[in-house]
Amino acid sequence: MGVGVGEKIVDLQRTGVMAVKFLVRAKYPEKHISKKHVLPKSIGGLPIDVEEVGLFQRLAAAAPAPGTPNPRTRIRPAQPGCSIGFADPANQFVMAGTFGALVKDSKGSYILSNNHVLADESQLDPGAPIFQPGLLDNGNPSTDQIATLTRFVKLQPAVANKVDCAIAAVDNLKDVSNSILQIGPPRGAGDAQIDMTVQKFGRTTGYSVGQISSIDTDVSVQYETGTFTFGGQIIVVGLDGQPFSDAGDSGSLIVERGSNQAVALLFAGSTSHTIANHISDVLSALNVTLA
Repeated sequence: MGVGVGEKIVDLQRTGVMAVKFLVRAKYPEKHISKKHVLPKSIGGLPIDVEEVGLFQRLAAAAPAPGTPNPRTRIRPAQPGCSIGFADPANQFVMAGTFGALVKDSKGSYILSNNHVLADESQLDPGAPIFQPGLLDNGNPSTDQIATLTRFVKLQPAVANKVDCAIAAVDNLKDVSNSILQIGPPRGAGDAQIDMTVQKFGRTTGYSVGQISSIDTDVSVQYETGTFTFGGQIIVVGLDGQPFSDAGDSGSLIVERGSNQAVALLFAGSTSHTIANHISDVLSALNVTLA
């Protein structure tokens, strides 16, 4: 499912040793694998660590914890962390993802999220309406439009993608805020680091805390329109045995805990691992800055 560089884990214990990590859907004892399929013990002088991750999928949704904000309701001003989404032109399904951050350029202010949350995996045209809450969360197309799809980075099937991102121009600046639910405003953008403790607020799992285990992993991710490869991605694992994300959390902004510096944009994962783009790649690709 992926390959990257991270800390070698043995019997759930950290070793302090950097390793080439093979992320596999299922892990089996070596005695149950034919010799021709056994992975090498080292590559380029680095040890190998095989880690079971399940199947990586985009995290768009097809109850918040007690005492936390409910991101699936209509919120004005809308805050990052709440439910947003598009309307399927063919009315075949309803969906919802997460408002990641408020961003800006010289022309205006925008909602930042994933391509698959705002642009239906590159299938919508600029000008498509974006709703808060998303229609899966009972958003009303007649009253809940909050933004208009502006631009996105198209997902490419034949190359290693770097980002899954899009922006939608805000219809009324009074209807949005840059303050992430339960976290507050992001304080600039920075670089992710291995072992960094991070936090996010998403439409499905609400507030969660995790730790970055890799900042340079290549992964294959299953989408509705096919499987896409992404290069140089961030891997986050939840702390205290809790998942960091789930379906519907796609688009969440990941910030360093303590500093609130934005480091990544969540877009995919499995039951145990979350995948995110480097925020610097996202902002550069869309030519915007955090608001």
